Amino acid sequence: METDKLISRINELYHLSQSRELTKDEAKEQKALRQEYVANIRANLKSQLDNIDIKEADGSITNLGELHKSRNDQE
Repeated sequence: METDKLISRINELYHLSQSRELTKDEAKEQKALRQEYVANIRANLKSQLDNIDIKEADGSITNLGELHKSRNDQE
């Protein structure tokens, strides 16, 4: 789901919960939407971090994504 629509629906359910108790289906939907939103945020952050290059003291360039991948391959 598009992020704007996702946030909008999360907010609708939140405001609804302030005026009355959510039904079981609404509560399930709210939980699923929040999990999807958090997963999107994590994926975006990971993508940004994977594209960061660090210039080391010796002048070499280290890409964080490649560094993270090589560490995971060693485990």
